[in-house]
Amino acid sequence: MLSVSNVSMRYGAKILFDEVSVAFTPGKRYGLTGPNGAGKSTFMKLLSGEIEPQKGTVVRPRKLGVLSQDQFAFDAYTALDTVIMGNKRLWAAMEERDAIYAKHDMTDEDGMKLGELEGIVGEEDGYTAESDAAILLQGLDIPDEAHARKMSELQGGQKVRVLLAQALFGHPQALLLDEPTNNLDLDSIHWLQGFLNVYDGVVIAISHDRHFLNSICTHIADIDYETIITYTGSYDEMVLAKTQVRSQIESQNAQREKKISQLNEFIARFAAGTRSSQVQSRRKEVERLQVTELAKSNIQRPYIKFEPKRPSGKHILEIEHLGKAYGDKPVIRDFTASITRGERIALMGRNGAGKTTLVNALLANSPTTPEAELRKTSGYDGPFVDAGKVIWGHEASIGYFAQDHRGLIEGGMTALEWLHQWNPAAVSEEIRGLLGQMLFAREEATKSTSVLSGGEAARLLFCKLMLQKPNVLVLDEPTNHLDLEAINALNISLQRYQGTVFLVTHDHDLIDEVATRIWHFESDHKLTDFKGTYEEYQAAVVV
Repeated sequence: MLSVSNVSMRYGAKILFDEVSVAFTPGKRYGLTGPNGAGKSTFMKLLSGEIEPQKGTVVRPRKLGVLSQDQFAFDAYTALDTVIMGNKRLWAAMEERDAIYAKHDMTDEDGMKLGELEGIVGEEDGYTAESDAAILLQGLDIPDEAHARKMSELQGGQKVRVLLAQALFGHPQALLLDEPTNNLDLDSIHWLQGFLNVYDGVVIAISHDRHFLNSICTHIADIDYETIITYTGSYDEMVLAKTQVRSQIESQNAQREKKISQLNEFIARFAAGTRSSQVQSRRKEVERLQVTELAKSNIQRPYIKFEPKRPSGKHILEIEHLGKAYGDKPVIRDFTASITRGERIALMGRNGAGKTTLVNALLANSPTTPEAELRKTSGYDGPFVDAGKVIWGHEASIGYFAQDHRGLIEGGMTALEWLHQWNPAAVSEEIRGLLGQMLFAREEATKSTSVLSGGEAARLLFCKLMLQKPNVLVLDEPTNHLDLEAINALNISLQRYQGTVFLVTHDHDLIDEVATRIWHFESDHKLTDFKGTYEEYQAAVVV
C-alpha cells in the first residue's frame, strides 16, 4: 500500500497542498496532474521518501521503483548494471557476494554469508537479472551492443531510457514515474504504455502527454485548489468531471446568493416593524444558506494564435532528390516531395532517425532563417545538404522553433527587449499583450532572459512567432517544456493556422489532431511520404 495521511506542504506563503489524505491501490494506475508549480514533483518526492512532509505521514511498500531524474549519477556503471540497480536489495547482495568470491581465502563465516546472499539473489530473481534487464532495454530501443557500455558513453536520450528501465526492473510494488515519456520516440512510448497496462502494482505518473495519460490511467490524482482530488477514469474524463463539479458549485452559489439577497432585503425592510418573528426566521435562513467557498484554481491557460502577415504562394516548397550523410553513415536518401500551402506535415521516426537533420536541410535553404542561427541550434559546422535541392516558393516566410532553443535567446536583455528586436515597429503594449497571452505577469516583461526557465524560454519563443507572423512554421519538439494546458493551446492554434506546418513531436494527440500528411523515417534511411492523417497512415501500415 502507498498512501499519505494529513500531509501538508508549503513554501513561504504559498500552500501547495494542505491536510491531504489519499491512498493508491495496487492494480490501479494514477496520473498525477496539475499546472506547472502546483506541486506535482514535490508530491512525488514525498511518496519516494526523497523529502519528508512538513506535516503528516507517508506509508510506502518495501519495493518502490522510482524514475531517477539525475542522468549523471550512474556514469561509472554499464547500462545493464544500472538497470539491475533498480532492485536495491538484489544489487547489494550481488555486490557483497562478488566481494567475498574475490577473496583469496574464505572463512567459514564467509561461506555462511554466501549461503545467505545466494538465498537473497534467488528470492529476487537474480539468476535471470541480466536477461530480464536486457529485455527491458530492448523494449526501450537500447541496442544489445550498448548494454555493456558505460552510461557516460550513452547519449542523453538513451540515458533516460536506461533510467526508465531501472525504475521498471525487479517488479516493484509501486512505480513513481516523473515525465517518463521525455526523450522517448512514439514506438518507445507505445511499448511503455503496453508494459504499464499489464503491470499489477501501483503506478503513479506525471506526464504532459495527454494521450499517454488517457492510454494508461484508471484514475487521476489532481493537485489544485491546495488539495488533491482523485477522479475515476482517464485524463479527459477528469477534466470533464472537474469542470462539471466546479460549474455545479458556482451555479448553486449563484442561486444561494440570490436567495440571500432577497432575504436580506426583507430583513432590512421589516427589522424595526411588527414582523419580528418573520425577520428572525429569515436571519436563520441566511445563516443556513452560506455560500460554498471556492478556492482559487492554479490552472492558467495561455492563448496562442499564429496568424500569417501575408499568404505564401500556392507551391510553398519543392524537394528534389535530397540526400544527407554524416561521414559514411547515410541519414536521408533520395527524398523528393512537393508541398502546397496549408499542409501540416508531421515528421516521425525513431530517435536519431534524421528528423532534425531534415529540418536543418529545409531551413538551410530558407529565405528567412539566418545560417548563424541554424549553426547555433544544431552545433554542426558541415554542409546541411549533400545532394539534391530544396527550393522554397514565392513569399515564403519561415518561423522556426528549435529543439535546442536556449542558445537563441541572448542573455543580458529583458524579455520585452528581446522580443522587440524581431519587430521594431511593434509598440510596447502590443508586446506586453503577447507576453500576457503566454502567462508572463506584467512585471515579468522586464525579467532578464538569462534567468528564464525552460518553460519560460519556450513561451517566449511562441511570443516571437506570434510577433513575426510567418506563413510557414517549422517546429522541432515544441512541447518539451510545456504543461498540458499549453500543449492543448498549441494544438488548437496549429489546427486553426492558415499557413504551412512542419512538425517534429512525439505527442500522439498533437500528430493525430494536427497533421494532414506524414513523413515517416524508415530503418533503411528512406522516407515514406503519406498524404493523409496519422489515423489513416496507421490503418494503411497495418494493411
